[in-house]
Amino acid sequence: MSAETVTIQKLGALGDGIANSPDGPIYVPFALPGETVAIARVKSHGTIMSIATASPDRQKPSCRHFGPDGVNGTCGGCTLQHLTDAPYRAFKRQLVIDALKSKGLTPDVGELVAAHPGERRRVVFAARRTEKDMLIGFNQAESHHIVAIEECPISSAAVIARLPAIKAIGAALATSAEAFRISVLETLSGLDLAVDGVKKLSDQQRRKAIETVLTLRGIARVSLNGEILVEPVKPIVEFGGINVSPPPGGFTQATKQAEDAMAELVVAHVGKAKRIADLFAGAGTFSLRLARIGRVHAVEGEDKALAALDHAARNAQGLKPVTVEKRDLFRRPLMTAELKVYDAVVFDPPRAGAEFQCKELARSSVKKFVAVSCNPLTLARDLAILVEGGYRITSVTPIDQFLWTSHVEVVATLEK
Repeated sequence: MSAETVTIQKLGALGDGIANSPDGPIYVPFALPGETVAIARVKSHGTIMSIATASPDRQKPSCRHFGPDGVNGTCGGCTLQHLTDAPYRAFKRQLVIDALKSKGLTPDVGELVAAHPGERRRVVFAARRTEKDMLIGFNQAESHHIVAIEECPISSAAVIARLPAIKAIGAALATSAEAFRISVLETLSGLDLAVDGVKKLSDQQRRKAIETVLTLRGIARVSLNGEILVEPVKPIVEFGGINVSPPPGGFTQATKQAEDAMAELVVAHVGKAKRIADLFAGAGTFSLRLARIGRVHAVEGEDKALAALDHAARNAQGLKPVTVEKRDLFRRPLMTAELKVYDAVVFDPPRAGAEFQCKELARSSVKKFVAVSCNPLTLARDLAILVEGGYRITSVTPIDQFLWTSHVEVVATLEK
């Protein structure tokens, strides 16, 4: 380890400050462009010891777990609480511009749809039982150490208000001192907890855990390794006015505000399409909204999510027909011949993107596409395939869903 003073040139893609040195870039977490900082350095990683010249863009963090001065935070949930709003939003928008540029694409990129504190309805906590207590919190950056939290400004008030209940459930389920995960989703009927990484419970432990849950208010369901342990009331989320009961631990957008912003862009671009394919449809985030416009074919590889979508569609009023298909679109994409019946296609793949599916889409005659992505780099690759196939990008909108992190969602629209 060596000590030195460096000047930060820019923010890296993960939100670290980057300083140049004769032997390559040095990555300094919690440092901002223009700052001169004294660091303890190990290879290409620097830890701030003191700030000689602070950036005017530096602000006091919102959360005590991030660290009072924004340089020694322990909680690994946020990385950019110390950066003021305007440069923070510009940074996220630039991530999208740079990703597209790396594939030779230079469309206009809209302003970032902003996220705000208190919007996160889906939070994943790290948990572990110790000799004295039950730890519930987040992993420190690049560490397995769990920082127990008492507040979280990004999370919804309903989640934070029930931290004691979440802790009690974690304690009832912990069978050893090994760490596990508790995914918490705020639903219209209460919190939905999906616990993963706990070894099989004995019958006695299972009964005790169920009794614990039933004594707590505001808990809709608790599942363990994908199986429902107890469901006092069915958890309900709402997609465009249609109620859906998601599967245990199933994917939902992390904030309702970001989901609504994405859906508004999707629906507006699809317009009056009569036949729509929704690929990687999940439990129906877009499918159910689109079914108010035209016939929807929803394709998804996860059967429980698809069953939730199908049930919701069958029990909703005023929708056009919705058909569902279980299919692994990574191994078996919809082929060009299958696509010819659709006027519009929406796709929202996982972080890996939809490369093989986009090669088929690029050869199709579909008039309109909407691409939704949580990874600008794989989105850029997929859009480049579609552009090469004769499609034109008509809009790109970055959407902030994971406040004070380097993650950004994007909705891109295309036309033949």
